Amino acid sequence: MRKLFWLFFLVFFVQSLSISAQKSAIYSHESKDFDKAISLYNEAQYASAQIIFEKVKSATANEELLSDCSFYIANCAIRTDQAGADELMEQFVSDYPTSRKQNQAYIGVAQYYFAQGNYPQALEWFDKVDEGNLSGNDRDKFNFQKGYSFFVSKNKKEATAYFNKVVNSAEYGSQAKYYLGFMAYESDDYKQATKYFDEVSGEEKYKEKLSYYQADMNFKLGNFQKAIDLGLKAMDKSNAAEKSELNKIIGESYFNLKQYDKSIPYLSLYKGKKGRWNNTDFYQLGYAYYMQKDYENAISQFNKIIDGKDFVAQNAYYHLGESYLKTDQKTQALNAFKNASEMDFNLGIQEDAGLNYAKLSYEIGNSYQSTPAVLISFLKKYPNNASRSEVEKLLIDSYISSKNYKEALVLLEKNKSPENKLAYQKVTFYRGLELYTDSNYQEAATLFEKSLDEPKDAKFTARATFWKGETEYVLDDFKNAVLSYKQFMGMAAAKETPEYKNSNYNIAYSYFKLKEYDQAGNYFQNQIDNAKEDKVRLHDSYLRLADCRFVASKYTSALEAYSKVIELKSVDADYAYFQKAICYGFVSKNDKKIEELNAFLQLYPKSEYRDDALFELGNTYVAENKQDLAIKTYDKLNAEFKNGSFTSKSILRQGLVYYNADKDEQALVKFKKVAADFPKTPEALEAVATARLIYVDNGKVDEYATWVRTLDFVAVTDAELDNDTYEAAEKQYLQNNSKQAISGFSGYVSKFPNGIHSLKANFYLAQMYFSDAQEAKSIPNYEFVIGEPRSEFTEQSLARLAQIYLKKESYDKAIPVLSRLENEADFPQNITFAQSNLMKCYYDKKDYDNSVIYAEKVLANPKTDDNVKSDAQIIIARAAIQTGDETKARSAYAKLQTIAKGELAAEALYYDAYFKNKDGKFEVSNTVVQKLAKNYSSYKYFGAKGLVLMAKNFYGLKDSFQATYILDNVIKNFTDFPDVVSEAQTELDSIKNEESKTNSSITN
Repeated sequence: MRKLFWLFFLVFFVQSLSISAQKSAIYSHESKDFDKAISLYNEAQYASAQIIFEKVKSATANEELLSDCSFYIANCAIRTDQAGADELMEQFVSDYPTSRKQNQAYIGVAQYYFAQGNYPQALEWFDKVDEGNLSGNDRDKFNFQKGYSFFVSKNKKEATAYFNKVVNSAEYGSQAKYYLGFMAYESDDYKQATKYFDEVSGEEKYKEKLSYYQADMNFKLGNFQKAIDLGLKAMDKSNAAEKSELNKIIGESYFNLKQYDKSIPYLSLYKGKKGRWNNTDFYQLGYAYYMQKDYENAISQFNKIIDGKDFVAQNAYYHLGESYLKTDQKTQALNAFKNASEMDFNLGIQEDAGLNYAKLSYEIGNSYQSTPAVLISFLKKYPNNASRSEVEKLLIDSYISSKNYKEALVLLEKNKSPENKLAYQKVTFYRGLELYTDSNYQEAATLFEKSLDEPKDAKFTARATFWKGETEYVLDDFKNAVLSYKQFMGMAAAKETPEYKNSNYNIAYSYFKLKEYDQAGNYFQNQIDNAKEDKVRLHDSYLRLADCRFVASKYTSALEAYSKVIELKSVDADYAYFQKAICYGFVSKNDKKIEELNAFLQLYPKSEYRDDALFELGNTYVAENKQDLAIKTYDKLNAEFKNGSFTSKSILRQGLVYYNADKDEQALVKFKKVAADFPKTPEALEAVATARLIYVDNGKVDEYATWVRTLDFVAVTDAELDNDTYEAAEKQYLQNNSKQAISGFSGYVSKFPNGIHSLKANFYLAQMYFSDAQEAKSIPNYEFVIGEPRSEFTEQSLARLAQIYLKKESYDKAIPVLSRLENEADFPQNITFAQSNLMKCYYDKKDYDNSVIYAEKVLANPKTDDNVKSDAQIIIARAAIQTGDETKARSAYAKLQTIAKGELAAEALYYDAYFKNKDGKFEVSNTVVQKLAKNYSSYKYFGAKGLVLMAKNFYGLKDSFQATYILDNVIKNFTDFPDVVSEAQTELDSIKNEESKTNSSITN
């Protein structure tokens, strides 16, 4: 509000004080010094006058002169702000109680302080005055000054009482009426204020001030047009602060008269209280723009209302939502309507905002809660809403469109009404797919069964049947998988589904797993005939067709299929070439087999089947009685693969070649090498047995006994007991009597820790413990196997042991096992398994360099499936984020988006938005976040992080309302993710701090 102007009264007060001082000079004194002091006092030279008054006082004995000097000394002390001046005046009154200057002293001091503007001090002295001894004019002056002092001290009651005493005074009446009117105005007593203001309105000095108050009073009385007229009249004669208030009065008057176009210029020029606007100010200007359909400017004003919790804020947020809708900014509109719907100041606005919020949630998705939950909440709260039927339809559709199947399923389980059965069928199916993607196969199977229980849509019934087969397949229930796949293929709607094109392929693999190779081959052929466009499956189908014909001894058909794989230049061409060579052996064409194997070794020098080819080539040379070539081939194999799976076998074969050629000494060298380097293996046992024959044939039994005693796995005296104990356990094992077999093998291992059959016994015992879910007990047995030289059991033991350690999250133990498996495995699946898990182990240990090395190995493997590729890309991306390599992270997350599903897809989308935010592409980033909210709403963590990112984007777009509103909601609704809440709180504090600096009245 405006300042009060009272200084023009001071002229009157100073003059009256001067007159009072002059009167004191009338006294007739002979002392020239006293007269001189009076003269200095009247000239306001109080310090000099005081010195002379003190000199006169100390030299005179005249009582009246002493009294006068004390009076003036106290007055001089007061006027020069001396410490104890009040006490001097009180002392004067005490020392000269009969002095005629006593009342004059009180009035003089009070008027002095009044003139100085020290009204609290003035009141202290006015209170000492004896009002009864005042003359008429002095009494009017006293009453006005005391009333004004009370007025400035905000004691309106006392001020009113004293002003009323002079309301009819010729000198002070108009001033008193002005202040009485002003106090009535401040107390909203506009009738009384108008009465007093009207009485002084004719006086020129009040006119320009009264126009302002009258404009404001008429505004507050609802006389808006009169307020406008008076405000415009007062504008030119007002100062800057008053002009600001007048602009507000005029602008708001036009606003209330619904003349919004006229209100905008005046509302815009308002400077606010203490230079700041409140929420109502922003709302009025925003609404005026809104009514003019200037939605951009309306948004600019509405979104400055931060932390509003009242009727005005609810209106503003509702119209902000409307403005966003008009400008096709639906994400922002959703937030605004959500805010308005959570306030109950206007129930009608709350309901309409809730309807808009629900519809937008359906249309664009909702990161705060699932769309079905929003729609159901609206229906429960407003069961009689006119749009109920429309919302119910949206509810059904939202179960599918929101893709938040987990929460949707919870809602549908509680509401199994007939009209929801179709939605239930679809939601259970899609939720089953999510669980399948997350490798939760058992629960996925349950959901597919539930979907099949509501066969409303033939297409979804067919798809659920297919995926039921998929879960059965991954759970090793191959017989039922075949039945499900065939049932699917027999459905009329199956051909319309994306699954149909690969159904032959899936059936083929199920038969393949069941070892029904003829059937498997037939279905692989069907896949080849019906889906040639899928190159990956086409190549694999030719390969598996060849394998099926090979196993079924249909070698001519196998040769044709293997040749087709080679012709197609498949990634498995080396395997096909090798198998093709093997086929020639089975059709009695060993010469062709030898030719093809040698060609294979030339064509594929780095093939993983090179050791197989060399071993087969050596064996074929033996079969063709080409002993020298066989020995050379075995030597080459042993030189290239010193610790390979065929090393022990090839050395044994060399020994047998020498033995059959009667080269006993050379044979014994090979047999002894096998026994020494590969103890306890079947090859070692065969080597010892054949060496025994040589020693016996040559009559060197003692030498044999001496040699055998050096072998810790052969004890001649205990051999029979060793064999009997092992065979008893093995018999139970072969008859699938697990408990008895476990007991037998554990007994054997205990009695013969280094026995002839200790390798097999430990392996079989470990396998049975593993199958019986006693993984911890299997560890020592698997460790025994891998601690021995390479054997046929090494690879599987490494794989099993790695699985156990990974399950226990014992990464330090898993890493060396996985490293061996990677280097020693013959099966590509085990190499991929080792590499993918080494990648994860190193990442969990925060060894990002090694985790990335293995991730890149996984990606380089063309046979890696999309799920493992997703894991590899996410490892590369996360490791890059951790090490600050954002360039690499960008690339990895971009690649991940092309293959990821489920939560990894949500993470990839989040980082897509993240990097766009960093590039300053705020609107594009928000589009990605909205996609994340709509398509992956069940992944709450990345939904919450996406909202924080969206808030940052909005603040980057100068939309502080959206930013703060979103952050507030994240803090309230996502307490399960403290790291996200902490980030949101930090961002919110930063925004509010910045807004507190800039939230001024300058709005244009």
